[in-house]
Amino acid sequence: MEDIFVGRIMSTDVETVTPETTVREAAQLLLEKNIGSLVVTDEDNKLEGILTSTDFVRVVAHGDSNDRTTVGDHMSEEVVTLSAQDSIRDAADRIITYDVHHMPVVDDDAGVVGMLSTTDLTAYVSDVRKPTPW
Repeated sequence: MEDIFVGRIMSTDVETVTPETTVREAAQLLLEKNIGSLVVTDEDNKLEGILTSTDFVRVVAHGDSNDRTTVGDHMSEEVVTLSAQDSIRDAADRIITYDVHHMPVVDDDAGVVGMLSTTDLTAYVSDVRKPTPW
């Protein structure tokens, strides 16, 4: 596989919320946009955390949701990130190493600039490689 960089295949239409967003609003956004995660940023677009559909399963399983429950109460603050200049091989290694499915792509100056998911990687590989014969 040729050396392709994350910036070439990442999604740039990233849905963000703040830590003060309610989990109800966040859940509605996930459903409306048909996505599996939301990036949590501050007012300067700097990464603060991530909230995934798996996090929502935990919220429901523990009965931790009410009208005042916020994203900040349940987001993951230790987030595996990438830069647009990282290779997709490095991205794949991080997905396996850290067992994650969504990685925000960040820039020191601009903050969050994209998202790379296992779906993005799979879509890229399916276009590059011919199917393996049975």
